[in-house]
Amino acid sequence: MREIADWIGARLFGDGSVELRGISSIAEASPGDLVFVEDERHLERALASRAAAVIAGEFFRAGDWKPVLVCDQPRLAFARAAQRLATKRQRTAAVHPSASLDPSAECGAGVSIEERVVIREGVKIGQRTWIGAGSVIGAHAILGEDCELYPHVTVYPGVRMGNRVIAHSGAVLGSDGFGYVRDRSSGRQEKFPQVGRLEIGDDVEIGANSTVARGALEVTRVGRGTKIDNLVHVGHNVEIGEDVVIAAQTGVSGSVEIGDDVVIGGQVGIGDHVRIEAGAILGAQSGIPSKKVIRGRGVVFWGTPARPIREYLRELAALARMAKRR
Repeated sequence: MREIADWIGARLFGDGSVELRGISSIAEASPGDLVFVEDERHLERALASRAAAVIAGEFFRAGDWKPVLVCDQPRLAFARAAQRLATKRQRTAAVHPSASLDPSAECGAGVSIEERVVIREGVKIGQRTWIGAGSVIGAHAILGEDCELYPHVTVYPGVRMGNRVIAHSGAVLGSDGFGYVRDRSSGRQEKFPQVGRLEIGDDVEIGANSTVARGALEVTRVGRGTKIDNLVHVGHNVEIGEDVVIAAQTGVSGSVEIGDDVVIGGQVGIGDHVRIEAGAILGAQSGIPSKKVIRGRGVVFWGTPARPIREYLRELAALARMAKRR
């Protein structure tokens, strides 16, 4: 308990020797579990639960309770405690006999490579990285330390990946961008060269069956700490800043710039050469036309074409009044 309190920077009230074994919701808590409350209304229920300890906000008042860890951001503290308490599946630092490694590939200490993995020439893999069954790592790709690639991840040649990157099953990293040139005389589409690369920063997480294309002639970049949900497509030459959150089924066209701390809801469609400045929030199913600039830290944009939500709601209200008059 005391170790967790120090880890999350919380003040400990109660017995610091209590052993914590896992995390839970209040309703499903078992002895040994840690739970959290953000609202004082739920504190009594948490304290009466079977949980071994509670993370609570500054509203907690000391008393004869089970151990309580008090901090400013209970949800964040709970997430950090969960990481500390997590008992991840033990992964043997070894290469499975069915895996195929080119002799020129370099693996750091503690690397774990599972069944039927294919690793091409010139690949470099950092210490303690785990590569799940059936994954393919293309030639001269670089993977940092403590990365986790779940089964059937495909990393194309030349991808550069930082430390602690997580890629979930079915993710495809560094594939060709969707770039073609139309021959005006014949009407045929000719493929434009896709010879750039993809660079992924530290602490990035990429969801299942998401795709991130490499640059056409230059680089696609995903900044440190960015989190990409399942079923997201990121086109070529895209620049994504740090700590960006992109929800499921979003499509990002080529040459888009996304600033730091941007939040993008589910099923958002972003046209090519759009610039989304730092801190903007795009609501679910928004549409952003090509070459548009979205700016306003903390401002929520909604609709198609996306505009500030107050403007969007005013338009909806005006349409409703017009419909009633008819």
